[in-house]
Amino acid sequence: MKNIFLIICSLLPCISMAQNLSSALAEYRKEQAQEMTKDAFGPLKKDQIAYLSYYDAAPAYVVEAHVEQLFNEPTFQMPTYDGTSNPYKRYAILTFNLDGKSYALTAYQSVSLFQNEAYKNHLFLPFMDLTNGEETYEGGRYIDLSIADIKNGKITIDFNRAYNPYCAYSNGYRCPQPPRENILNLAIPAGEKKYKGPKNERTVNTNNAKGFTAQEQEIINSGTEDQIMHVYQITDAKELAVLRAPATDIKYNDPLLDKLAARMLKTVNDPAHEGVGIAGPQVGISKNVIWVQRLDKTGEPFEFYVNPKIIWRSKLIRQGAEGCLSIPDVREDVKRSYAIKLQHVDKTGKVQEELIEGFTAVIFQHEVDHLYGILFPDRIEESTKVEYEHLTEKPSFFIKKGSPRP
Repeated sequence: MKNIFLIICSLLPCISMAQNLSSALAEYRKEQAQEMTKDAFGPLKKDQIAYLSYYDAAPAYVVEAHVEQLFNEPTFQMPTYDGTSNPYKRYAILTFNLDGKSYALTAYQSVSLFQNEAYKNHLFLPFMDLTNGEETYEGGRYIDLSIADIKNGKITIDFNRAYNPYCAYSNGYRCPQPPRENILNLAIPAGEKKYKGPKNERTVNTNNAKGFTAQEQEIINSGTEDQIMHVYQITDAKELAVLRAPATDIKYNDPLLDKLAARMLKTVNDPAHEGVGIAGPQVGISKNVIWVQRLDKTGEPFEFYVNPKIIWRSKLIRQGAEGCLSIPDVREDVKRSYAIKLQHVDKTGKVQEELIEGFTAVIFQHEVDHLYGILFPDRIEESTKVEYEHLTEKPSFFIKKGSPRP
């Protein structure tokens, strides 16, 4: 009888800990669901909360990790599932034990976030494990940590708080792909499970668009509509910083937009350095605007696009030579999607979508990359980390007899 009493007493702390963990998780998950559904522009609708599912609270997946902080780490581009990438730095290697074995994950800092006072301590922990695809989202899951929680060289990782990227619920988000070093060769049956509800299309919030800054207004007004603009070069440190910074959406009816468009068109058609496209950051304007020569249309006209987004990219890849007005005297082969789906805002403020393929799709991808601070050498480096299968089959093309030859 005494032994039974001792066993019950020893179990009480474990039961209490599990109950506390379960209660805290329930509140955490409720707050997450509320955040995702608080307005019409979020990844989930309120009636889709019922499709969210989670593993039961598991104290075994709350682990203490040793923190090996990294110093002088270079910035790198972490690919996202929409085909772009975001700049990150490796902050620390976190080593922990699970099921008697040692594992390690790398924690990252977002370059665009840690300069913000509110996010200076935020650490991003993306990971994949053996549950992905069947029980959990195939694109991996995320955990948020804080530098402030590192005590005596250790930090707690609670896998019960692993959550899905917004891409699990809706298209139109730029969700980072967990790097190879954060792919675990074990199952983590803790945290959020796979979302099995209907996938949404992200609603475009045109109210988020901004006007030109005072500095941008000065650049635009520094010349007349028929005068070319200075093209920023990667060889100048200050100009490179602008080329590397993400641009923001511009109000479709901003009174200076027409003048900027006219000057950018003059610039891309400058006989001294003609191009087939140009983006706002290349002339010092960190706004989402581009000119693209529509080689797929009669007369091959240049067209101006406001707040363009590529919302779909084909898995079929083409390779071809590219150059850039901001990287003079360099032409190299780049791998790009053969076809894309483009979204943009027209002159009336309406959202338009269009399917584009071939070399014109390449031009769009090149120019839209500029809006995210991505340059074509980044794409070349990125492609060296991906395995491609060469398609040796040569398709046959036909036209009606007597038709004009393309």
